[in-house]
Amino acid sequence: MELFDLTGKVAIVTGSTKGIGKAIAERLAEHGAKVAISSRKGAVCDEVAGAINAKHPGAAIAVPANISSKEDLQRLVDETRAAFGKVDILVCNAASNPYYGPMSGISDEAFRKVLDNNIISNNWLISMVAPAMAEQKDGAIVIVSSIGGLRGTPVIGAYAISKAADMQLARNLAQELSPSNIRVNCIAPGLVKTDFARALWDNPEGEARARSSTPLRRHGDPDDIAGAAVFLASKAGCWMTGQTIVIDGGVTC
Repeated sequence: MELFDLTGKVAIVTGSTKGIGKAIAERLAEHGAKVAISSRKGAVCDEVAGAINAKHPGAAIAVPANISSKEDLQRLVDETRAAFGKVDILVCNAASNPYYGPMSGISDEAFRKVLDNNIISNNWLISMVAPAMAEQKDGAIVIVSSIGGLRGTPVIGAYAISKAADMQLARNLAQELSPSNIRVNCIAPGLVKTDFARALWDNPEGEARARSSTPLRRHGDPDDIAGAAVFLASKAGCWMTGQTIVIDGGVTC
């Protein structure tokens, strides 16, 4: 248990009211961490934090924030520190994908939104927590990327570009922050059954594609991803940085 024990650790998880982010927050709390639940809608944040606190009293707070707002993200960090005293773990999970179709059809506004929310906001948040992590000589940062960043796609090109950039962001920041014992890694999920990816799986063609092209013959579930986040945040992952863990049922192999 010691390898995965997060007792005394404090985590921020963005986009943690549903899907992968929620599963990660729940599993971090289960392993002993205090967790800040965050997404745009306050009522949903309260609901998820309340459910975690019902199982693990005092383990969660709700801090609604929009990742497109630097001020919101700073408030998320400040309120987490005010409640729990520090931030040891940051999981950058929230992302945007407002467009489905070929790159030739995406508007400049939509393209910029994807890049801003999926890359720049992650760098903002990391910059906000890294100095204090450096002072304590300990920190774990996890960026939820995607296998979309590893290969071409005809329908989610801007999203895939942003996710490839997240992998490079992790590599660059690992070089910068590792001397302070701050580890920065990515998780690259395949197609997971979440509301965010519903257009890709919630149809007969999507299910058939999973059965035919995924060696494990199914789409992923959010909890299939959460264990990797626990690993990367805990002592078990203490010698891993600058890497991307692919969890995709075998698709990319």
